[in-house]
Amino acid sequence: MTRKKVKLAYISNDSARKATFKKRKKGMMKKVSELSTLCDIDACAIIYSPYDTQPEVFPSVAGVHRVLAKFRRMPEMEQSKKMVNQEGFLRQRISKAGEQLKKQRKENREKEMTRVMFHNLTGKMGLQGLSVMDLNDLTWMIDHHLKDIHKRMETIAKNKRSVRMAAAVDTGKQKRGGGESSHAAAAAMNVENTNNGMQRQQQWLMGLMNPHQQDHDKSNSSNNNNNNSHGQHMGFGGDEMIMPFGDNNNWSNGFFP
Repeated sequence: MTRKKVKLAYISNDSARKATFKKRKKGMMKKVSELSTLCDIDACAIIYSPYDTQPEVFPSVAGVHRVLAKFRRMPEMEQSKKMVNQEGFLRQRISKAGEQLKKQRKENREKEMTRVMFHNLTGKMGLQGLSVMDLNDLTWMIDHHLKDIHKRMETIAKNKRSVRMAAAVDTGKQKRGGGESSHAAAAAMNVENTNNGMQRQQQWLMGLMNPHQQDHDKSNSSNNNNNNSHGQHMGFGGDEMIMPFGDNNNWSNGFFP
């Protein structure tokens, strides 16, 4: 059974407030004692309360004077270097919570724009009803993916050249002394097929970003198909459109840097 989270607020009930004070005072004194013993450090505590006539101290009055005297001998800058009062502590908490909120909002916005992008690619929704900020963020997300596609295509092209060189060397060895080059040829074919698929995905995204050019291309394609008895149509959507995030800082707004 999990413990109920305590609300940090003044306890208005007198008996409950007194019971909480005694319980937490005992726990704090125990923690200070454990910290001093386990870590071999100088520590002291002074607690004033309306329920006791004399303040309660740890470890003793002489021990408290010794620790305070050591603290006063330190330079003034060192004394206040890590000093935190209640107001400063709350400011730190608020600042940290604000950073976490900003990060979470950015992640949620990225997920939302990714969903809109893929729904547009698959024809499940259009761009109607989107605000200027939505369109700006969507453009940033599309450009983000295009940058990553270009990087992947460059990597595939480099691998393709390497495989072709290995296949050529293998073929030369086969002519000189015999050997097998089927594995190198198959690898080259796989790289070429992957490269062609990436190019088609890039054309799809470019069509989304340039609808007028896409309509012009469709018109030319329709005219060419009238001269043929059979045509081929190929589309992309659903599980085929899987593109990870890339790095891009060309767009700037409240959510994407």
